Amino acid sequence: MRITIWGCRGSLATPGPDTLKFGGNTSCVAAELADGTLIVLDAGTGIRNLGLRLAASGPTEIHLCLTHFHLDHVEGIGFFAPLFDLRTVLHIWGPPSTERSLEERISLYLSPPVFPLSLADIPAQLRFHDVPDEPWRIGDADVFATEVSHPGTTIGYRLSENGSVFAYLPDHEPAVGVPLEALSPDWMSGFAIAVGATTLVHDAQYSEDEYQSKIGWGHSSVADAVVFASRATVGQLLLFHHDPLHDDHELENLQERARELWTGSSGPPAVAREGMTIEL
Repeated sequence: MRITIWGCRGSLATPGPDTLKFGGNTSCVAAELADGTLIVLDAGTGIRNLGLRLAASGPTEIHLCLTHFHLDHVEGIGFFAPLFDLRTVLHIWGPPSTERSLEERISLYLSPPVFPLSLADIPAQLRFHDVPDEPWRIGDADVFATEVSHPGTTIGYRLSENGSVFAYLPDHEPAVGVPLEALSPDWMSGFAIAVGATTLVHDAQYSEDEYQSKIGWGHSSVADAVVFASRATVGQLLLFHHDPLHDDHELENLQERARELWTGSSGPPAVAREGMTIEL
């Protein structure tokens, strides 16, 4: 499985000279399986550059897995080039709702006046799927998703292929103001997604000081991300969902802090950056 980071910023895209190293595009991560299947996790602004790359290779079948519907995770979908190729088959997966279908929720964004086209005008062949309660298969991967702690219905994803596991928790507050050390795994949000993962992408939007005034906002401090990853015995932790106020220098400081706190036996945590590729 090859993982590529196309966007790792949280809340708001932040292009400019102060974010060149780690990137300013919002959440989008691609997982390419051994059999060639492409799974795209979230459709923040980072999906635009991914789409341009895919458009050059012609028609394809793609699985887009959405964690939730906050704008920074769906705002790029209307600028995803394969969407405008009638030969594209795009499977869109997302959390179920008792109020609106997945198609209806996507159409709230892909319709006037928010977007110039309506969903019915999109040339690609769209297939909408509610994420099931039980694990399912996409290509050669076993996929598992479950609800996690973040405002609004939000899910995390776990992809398993050939003994490797990729866990994706981009917006996640594992314990709302409660010390993680005091919780058993059964009471820890997202633990079933992360446990034993080869690589974990995890929300680390705030410093420890910043988090004290943001408790309940649905995002994690760097310290909690480290404790969570350690408790889940993950092999590699990538810090994700960077605050729009954090420039490259601040992210370097947060990476240093994460490494100070890390007590695991595997490699030290790293800040996710656009263009980063990981082979699992």
